[in-house]
Amino acid sequence: MTQSIHVRGEGGQVIKMDLPLPDPIAERLTKGYLRRVNADGSPYSGSSPTPTPSAPDTGNSALTNGVPPRPGKNATKAEWVGWAVNVHGLEPDAAEGMTKADLAELPDTPAQDPGASAPAAGAGGKPSEDDPKSAWIAYVVAQGHLSADDAATFTKADLIDLVK
Repeated sequence: MTQSIHVRGEGGQVIKMDLPLPDPIAERLTKGYLRRVNADGSPYSGSSPTPTPSAPDTGNSALTNGVPPRPGKNATKAEWVGWAVNVHGLEPDAAEGMTKADLAELPDTPAQDPGASAPAAGAGGKPSEDDPKSAWIAYVVAQGHLSADDAATFTKADLIDLVK
């Protein structure tokens, strides 16, 4: 019996796919271009179809609570891109435009929305000037000022000046 999953493609269609997935499809799923869904197109809330050795599904993991775990230091860039897409809400192309080091510098949890109650440090979820450049890139992208590709070409000081 062939095991299969359903994914939502870039165009929004729901596609049934047999496992194991072809490498290009698996990479697009990992990076967040494709999303695993239930057969009816509703969000999938079960465990990963192919658990990674660095993040096994133990039943009480963050993944089973709907939060992808932070990749390990030796994870591939594709895994970091998928994590940034799923946790920080970056567009897959924007996350791919960042370096693996920039992705790894992103905080474990995303900054709060500017409309939400702001944390005490940094009004409206704005990173502090001591935060890494990657936090400023994510903030500028979330604010809609620049794409991640464009923001990555600026210095940290330029990004700070942009949102003042």
